[in-house]
Amino acid sequence: MRIGDALRRIDDGMLMRGAFFVLLAASATFLVIDVREMLATNSELPGFDPMHDDQPVLPPALTDGRPAAPPVEPASPSEILRKAMTFDLKPGGVLMAEGTIDPGAAGRFAQEIEARGEYVKTVQLNSPGGSVDDAIAMSKLIREKKLQTRIASRGLCASSCPIAFSGGAERIAEKDAVIGVHQVFNGSRERPTAEQAMSSAQSTTARVARHLDEMGIGSGLWLHALETPPDRLYYLSEKEMADFKLVTQPVQAPAAKS
Repeated sequence: MRIGDALRRIDDGMLMRGAFFVLLAASATFLVIDVREMLATNSELPGFDPMHDDQPVLPPALTDGRPAAPPVEPASPSEILRKAMTFDLKPGGVLMAEGTIDPGAAGRFAQEIEARGEYVKTVQLNSPGGSVDDAIAMSKLIREKKLQTRIASRGLCASSCPIAFSGGAERIAEKDAVIGVHQVFNGSRERPTAEQAMSSAQSTTARVARHLDEMGIGSGLWLHALETPPDRLYYLSEKEMADFKLVTQPVQAPAAKS
């Protein structure tokens, strides 16, 4: 009876958080096993990198009762999305952040905010992802400045881009915005040792999970990422965007062109 009473007094949120971290640890363990097997068989680590590889900007969907093709074709050409991220201040205080989140993108973003900060109200993302560290740094600065984040209709926010998006004090996705997640991975051409690969996979997984939790994003989003190979994307439905609290408002109709 005493044990039962104690369990009933535990907060539901604490139980959910505990279950999430158990699943997180298990996922990291399986990822480590996969890395060991790849290194042992002399195969290369996943190397999809939208800046360099001749791969689709939108990988196929994870096929588990979901369509194999991306839900919507992005409005921007692949050539634009593959380039290093650029920043362009649009009317209405919208800072357009477009292209791959290359190493160094967070530094350029910080310079842009410092130079134009008083004019920037919204960061509109259109990116196939890239550097996890830069995405986290951008996300933290966005939250510090209490900026809104937005993904336009047929805009793309994939791989590490949703990490940057999560920093918005308000997070808005328009109808037909394409948002997808998958496992983090080493996109460089250098092959790490098994120990380096294990250490990197586990620390990155924990760092991203902690950051999303701090931003108020539901744990289910990152679990879908952990379950999805790096050459696939798990495309989020409008319901999932709301359920995981990735968006703070219902999916909106596209903004009228001025």
